[in-house]
Amino acid sequence: MAISALPADYTPPASTSKLTPAVAQPAGKLIAVGPAFLAHIQLTKLHQGDFKKYDDATAEARAAATPVGNGVEDDLGVGEESEDEALLSLDPKEWKKQDQYRVLGLSHLRWKATPAQIKIAHRKKVLRHHPDKKASDKAETGVASALGLNINTNDDAFFKCIQKAHEVLTNAERRRQFDSVDPQFLEEIDDVPTEKDFKKNPPPFLPTFAPIFKREARFSKTQPVPELAVPTSGDSPSSDPNDVQGHEFAHLKAHVGAFYDFWYNFDSWRSFEWLDKEVNEGSDSRDDKRYTEKKNKSERARRKKEDIARVRGIVDLCLSVDPRVKHIKQHEKELREAKKAGGAAKNGPTPAAAEKSKKDAEAEKAKKEEEEKAAKADAKKAKAAAATAAKKARRAQRAVEDETPA
Repeated sequence: MAISALPADYTPPASTSKLTPAVAQPAGKLIAVGPAFLAHIQLTKLHQGDFKKYDDATAEARAAATPVGNGVEDDLGVGEESEDEALLSLDPKEWKKQDQYRVLGLSHLRWKATPAQIKIAHRKKVLRHHPDKKASDKAETGVASALGLNINTNDDAFFKCIQKAHEVLTNAERRRQFDSVDPQFLEEIDDVPTEKDFKKNPPPFLPTFAPIFKREARFSKTQPVPELAVPTSGDSPSSDPNDVQGHEFAHLKAHVGAFYDFWYNFDSWRSFEWLDKEVNEGSDSRDDKRYTEKKNKSERARRKKEDIARVRGIVDLCLSVDPRVKHIKQHEKELREAKKAGGAAKNGPTPAAAEKSKKDAEAEKAKKEEEEKAAKADAKKAKAAAATAAKKARRAQRAVEDETPA
């Protein structure tokens, strides 16, 4: 089908578009400006297209231009821990077994790390271990490219571990679950003194038990937790390793009583969901899921019970060797004896009567002893006589038997 030509008097309608009509030639000269263009010039001209050199130079310039202090946030001293081969070769599939704090370079802070420190440590790790950055670092040598090897093989493994650690530590519930089974904490709880350690050469009381209770205190639902050491007026620790000297008796007794009352009713938030077993991969059976959930619940209850018994054992040992408890008992015994002696002197008989009573008691005691000795002697004589009579009777019986004819 042919289309007829437009009439000679046809005029196109006026454009209703709000866009500026296209022009063949710009009205002026375009100038390349802006931060993106400047960054491009620095990368290509100053650093020959090397992203690593460009990043390092940019970081140095930013650090030099950013003052520290006066409310300006610095790097908070995180994310700079050394990374050994074992850490860098972690398998992201085994992310539950990795030390989440060590992956982010927070081993020296662990549960004390703040959200700001976790954020900064994560950013530093990402800048250092991003797969694209690792590929650029390897390309620098040119060896892999010359050999025709894939320079990005599994470079993102540790990066995935970093992302998983960040995901865990920025989630309050999951971080609490990990803190409950923190690998460093599990190593420390094995290094606890036993009752045998206090028999021969007992270690100093306060330096031994104070760090233990401080470590356990972070799991308490009730905060603040009373410390082992008795507070002093200047908030300075006692110079006495047994924490007995330098305290008023009433203050010492009240603090020690409150301390053991708190720890014998210790309420811990520590849980063990982190150690739950996963449902078999690829299994959609509801029975498998129910069985696994039931098994996990039972294991969590068992571990919780064992943890309560563990803490109770520490408190029992501390109480049994606490020199302050012994001091309190001895002091109270002396007070009772002094009170008893004072009451007897106040309401008792005269000295002469007391002396006479004492002599009478001694005479009565001597008389009883003499009577007991006499009774024992008489019993002994009676026993000997009975034995002699029995012997004579046996002899007479044998004589009669001998005289009787067969």
